[in-house]
Amino acid sequence: MVNEPSANILETVGLRKYYPIRAGINPFGKHRFVRAVDDVSIKVPRGRTLAVVGESGCGKTTLARTMLLLTPPTSGDIIFDGVNITKTKMNLKKMYREMQMVFQDPESSLDPRVKIRDSVAEPLRHLDGSGQASVAGRVTELMTAVGLSREHGERLPAHLSGGQKQRVAIARAIAPQPKLVILDEPTSALDASVQAQILTLLLDLQRKFNLTYVLITHNIAVAHYLSDVMAVMYAGNLVEYGPTKEIISKPRHPYTITLISSAPIPNPWKRNLLNVEIKGEVPSAINPPPGCKFHPRCPYADEICRKVNPPLEEISQGHYVACHFVDKTA
Repeated sequence: MVNEPSANILETVGLRKYYPIRAGINPFGKHRFVRAVDDVSIKVPRGRTLAVVGESGCGKTTLARTMLLLTPPTSGDIIFDGVNITKTKMNLKKMYREMQMVFQDPESSLDPRVKIRDSVAEPLRHLDGSGQASVAGRVTELMTAVGLSREHGERLPAHLSGGQKQRVAIARAIAPQPKLVILDEPTSALDASVQAQILTLLLDLQRKFNLTYVLITHNIAVAHYLSDVMAVMYAGNLVEYGPTKEIISKPRHPYTITLISSAPIPNPWKRNLLNVEIKGEVPSAINPPPGCKFHPRCPYADEICRKVNPPLEEISQGHYVACHFVDKTA
């Protein structure tokens, strides 16, 4: 009997990534850590797009890199396509054929001395084991798929625009025909018009190659356009998770409401979703406050918020919120 594939291509369970602070900055000899990702449990539906959103420094990119084992987790499990890759000795070539990443800055992810066609061919040669003839044909197909010509393949990265470099990075990521692609702020370094072209391209490639995306972004509009499911992070924790349309239209965690309210909208008369102003700054990742990490800034915080970190609880089908007073935001 053949096992049917899980509805979720990737899942993290209690995932943590702590970075130890060097002793030279720690004169008292106590073990202290930067809690970049702190107990995150998340599911990525197969064939769909999960957007991980939050402000800078909330742990989004660290979560993405840990999912790919580019940085080893401190604790917790990562289950990819039914296999716990944190506890099973993996064939890394096989794993990275099926999991790829598009980095935020294409300038730094492309070797300036290597022609574009060779950059796109690299994963085919080293991960896929394709022969020289088949590699050349596949590179041409990939360049066409991302809207570039064969002539672009003969250039160096310095001779391409920012949008063209990001198309190359996307072509290289999908070259080994992965099941999952993590997109780390794929449009943040691009002009607005080019951003729209890249987002449209990503949707077209997802349909054509049946890809699953994890989108890392601070841009609510990009997450709304590209994703099916949204996960909101604050100070290393997951505070809200559910269908993107529902979270955008009816956010329930005070931080999510703040995040969405701060996004630019074309209607200047639209009333702010949150009637109370959020003050203060993001807490220290080295010495976070006890209880709910958002409580120093939350207008609804009470004594329990200062003592107990609320778990993610389902408030409607597939919509989870970590808040003691979620009824006040209804």
